[in-house]
Amino acid sequence: MNPAEATKPRVVVAGTLPAAGLDLLRDRYTVEAHGARADGAWLRNHAPGATAIVADPTIPVDAPLLDLVGDSLKVVSNFGVGYDNIDVAAVRARGVRATNTPGVLTNATAELAVTLMLAAARRISEGDAIVRRGEWRGWGAEEFLGRELAGATVGLVGFGRIARRVTELIRGFDVRILFTARSYQVSRYGAEQRDLDDLLGCSDFISVHVPLTPDTRHLIDARALARIKCGAILVNTSRGSVVDENALIAALRSGRVAAAGLDVYEDEPHVSTRLRELPNTVLLPHVGSATRSTRDAMARLCAENVIAAIEGREPPAAVV
Repeated sequence: MNPAEATKPRVVVAGTLPAAGLDLLRDRYTVEAHGARADGAWLRNHAPGATAIVADPTIPVDAPLLDLVGDSLKVVSNFGVGYDNIDVAAVRARGVRATNTPGVLTNATAELAVTLMLAAARRISEGDAIVRRGEWRGWGAEEFLGRELAGATVGLVGFGRIARRVTELIRGFDVRILFTARSYQVSRYGAEQRDLDDLLGCSDFISVHVPLTPDTRHLIDARALARIKCGAILVNTSRGSVVDENALIAALRSGRVAAAGLDVYEDEPHVSTRLRELPNTVLLPHVGSATRSTRDAMARLCAENVIAAIEGREPPAAVV
């Protein structure tokens, strides 16, 4: 490292950051990027003395790591809207900023939630698998019967940016929309605010849109699933641990839940064999924000958060 580089703030990128953000950081700072999924050993070796850490939801940023970095650390910039991987209390106690990338991924994730509703309702995974296996025997009047989104009641658990965008996207299906929220919210497009039990019992489709916190872990548990309208379809694009996976598997097997469309899981990237074997599931590998334009926008915002924090300005998307 030449002397000029040595005097620059050092940014450790613990994973993959698209060039749209990585180049912004490299123009200003000394950047050490793993370039792939970083393991704990790599991060522990490179983090000491860093001015900024860029993480993603798969990378824990806890008190021992923060202590290892030391007083040089100014910001932990998360490449994602969820930040349950960050020990927020530990960050706050050390006077470090923490940031995320909300807003820019709203549309992509909302579109995926609607996609999962339609795919689960029309049994897309089952049909695709049968065609690929060469087992389709031709059109039949009673085969692969699903259901329509049109005219259904859709319940949105949580009513943040993504859920509100879902309401905009599904208006044309002539649906009734229910939602839960922690406090009273003015409804959009005729959406009706309900408590969780009421929403679960009335909805044909249930889409989960809450952050993972101690209060929302296993929010959709065996008790909640027992209250679901029999034959409803469950979609989760938030965090896997919001839903009790074992309870969901039991509900899918019994038919209480007709089908599930999941983009997130309790123990990612591990997905339970019991879940994978169920035909009434659509399972995706956490791709809610996975469009090129969205990931580039996330990367830019991630970098802008770092730059602002290092320069002593308020980051555009501060958590702490």
